[in-house]
Amino acid sequence: MSWGISLILLSILAVPSLLLSKKPNAKELLEKIEPYQGWIGMVFCFWGIWGIVSAILTIGWLSTWPILWITYLVGNIVTAALGFMLGYGLINKYVLSKNEAAKAKAEEMRAKIAPKQGKLGLIGLILGAWMIVSSFLFVVS
Repeated sequence: MSWGISLILLSILAVPSLLLSKKPNAKELLEKIEPYQGWIGMVFCFWGIWGIVSAILTIGWLSTWPILWITYLVGNIVTAALGFMLGYGLINKYVLSKNEAAKAKAEEMRAKIAPKQGKLGLIGLILGAWMIVSSFLFVVS
């Protein structure tokens, strides 16, 4: 359930225009969070990568709980992608600054994902809600 809640919060940061259309005073809140957006994105990027690794390590769920495992994997892919988009500046500065090949690859990946950030954020909202619901529907013992 925590993965779903965090994905929803991350998606709200990634789609500020959606939030601003619903709540006019949300602009002040987004301006307060903006200086920390890079750090938040970087943390979520690495958390999403860790979730992908965890999903691969628990691939045995695929035979028992296929919907839960696929939801977990896709949710973490979206988390890593949104985190990468929001934290790109800091990731570039601290992680990729010494490796030009990795820096070029990251810039190429960002160029592909950037136009889709809004759609990815909306998918993240829906997927985060589904992750919360599925955590109650598919209780793993």
